[in-house]
Amino acid sequence: MSSAQSFQPTYARKLTTAHGALDLVRDGDTIVAGTGVGEPPTLFEAIGDRRREWRDVTVSQILPLRPHSYLDPDTVGNVRHTAYFLGASTRPGAQEGWADYRPAYFFETPELMRRGLFPHEIVTAIASPMDQDGYLYCSLAPDYVVPGAATARAVILEVNPNVPQAFGACKLHIDQVSAVFESEDPIMEVGLPSIGPVQQAIGGYVAELVSDAATLQIGFGAIPDAVVMQLRDKKDLGIHSEMFGDGILSLIEAGVVTNARKNIDAGLMKATFALGTRKLYDFMHRNPLLEMHPVDVTNDPYQAGRHDNLISINATLQIDLIGQCGSETLGLVPFSGTGGQVDFVRAANRSFGGKSIIVMPSTAKGDTLSRIVLALTSGTQVTTGKNDVNYVVTEYGVAQLRGRTAKERARALIAIAHPDFRDELTEQAQRAHKL
Repeated sequence: MSSAQSFQPTYARKLTTAHGALDLVRDGDTIVAGTGVGEPPTLFEAIGDRRREWRDVTVSQILPLRPHSYLDPDTVGNVRHTAYFLGASTRPGAQEGWADYRPAYFFETPELMRRGLFPHEIVTAIASPMDQDGYLYCSLAPDYVVPGAATARAVILEVNPNVPQAFGACKLHIDQVSAVFESEDPIMEVGLPSIGPVQQAIGGYVAELVSDAATLQIGFGAIPDAVVMQLRDKKDLGIHSEMFGDGILSLIEAGVVTNARKNIDAGLMKATFALGTRKLYDFMHRNPLLEMHPVDVTNDPYQAGRHDNLISINATLQIDLIGQCGSETLGLVPFSGTGGQVDFVRAANRSFGGKSIIVMPSTAKGDTLSRIVLALTSGTQVTTGKNDVNYVVTEYGVAQLRGRTAKERARALIAIAHPDFRDELTEQAQRAHKL
């Protein structure tokens, strides 16, 4: 009997339907799902169908992308969402109070699970078909799913042939899995966002800060993609990022990203979740240039910071004149989450030659509000603290804050604020004895 055949009976015993797999759920359980497109969409549909059968069940996830029917204020006593990071489908629930949020640094999520501080009785993800050695690949988001499976009571996988089999620590053995069910739906695709003149201007300033042979951490969004578009003249860039997306793929295809001059993992890229198009997912399949790993491998500031010339690019919603960044709430109103911003800001600050860059448009609400303010809006949660912030970039320039005094920081930030607000900010700062 071949190795492939030897695991088929085990697989067959665990094969069921999405509804059948949910028989493993008990009242009071927390179901933890993979990030973004790493979630099992068919299982989530079944959770919506069966939600009234349970009491006090929680679903936790980073960046949900679909408006699943279990996200229902009328059935929160049955199934409630507690986010690690809010997405468009869960933000209304958090803002209205019928969904919750569990703060944490992204890289610490697996350790919080191991210590029992993040409940995860059920771990679930979308995965590739089983290989000849009995492994199924959670390549699209191994982040906290793969490590969490080791301490979960049950593991449920949605097996889909459209999921790539990537290299790295992104697979689970059939012996670790409690139930599998199969689907063939295309993996959700998330295309590149539209880019306007503000994003282009910010991207240009950031590109000037990126040297040849730098290693990049780039996320999803109009500003990161505007940066990517303006890096085509760079040479031998490397990638070590939490997210692997189409923007990065475009740099690989252009020959800009070679990873050849990385001092750590030369010739290799590492990420913890993927978000993009079919082209990206096809590129990931059995590609030796890329490894997908749990988030405590990719995002640990001490490990990521070993990369020389690490450039991290992250966005914020508001920044005050001392440099505090509010990146996850608008006053008391929840918007997103901590995610990996602080992980990579600190990693870049530790890196030899590294640069952590915070980006944002200078204004909001049709240029009626300045995002650079004397003090953060009351209730705003500080995501990245003043001691960690290094470069801040708007469409009006670059402010470098590390090593500067409070007054020097205020002057630098006012200089990159929208011109309509500079005099007002200066007057406010002078009255507050900040200038």
